[in-house]
Amino acid sequence: MAASGTVAPRRLVQYVVVRSDLVHTLAWPLGAVITQACHAAIAAIHLNYNDPDTQEYLAELDSMHKVVLQAVDQASLSSLSETLTEKGIAHKLWIEQPENVPTCLALKPYPKDIVHPLLHKFKLFK
Repeated sequence: MAASGTVAPRRLVQYVVVRSDLVHTLAWPLGAVITQACHAAIAAIHLNYNDPDTQEYLAELDSMHKVVLQAVDQASLSSLSETLTEKGIAHKLWIEQPENVPTCLALKPYPKDIVHPLLHKFKLFK
């Protein structure tokens, strides 16, 4: 809690949303799914490298905060990507090649209070 009259530091978070059906229904190896999330997270950082929030996030290398959520299937992941695009939220939808399969998406780092309302229905990845 911030002392009276002071402002609490903003919490920058990078959200990653992964299709849980890849593991639970389609039997992808867990390592392959984790790799997809890594690809998306790095791509989102790269595409938004000069963004002030991204630079602030990277400056705190030892205290980066990521949250990995699950989308139940490709349709829910695609729908989320469309919503984020409509709201002007920078993200990268990772599409595995050569299969051309959307597997996950990652947002650029944002203050948690800005993007959490758009992601609240997604549960932590299990």
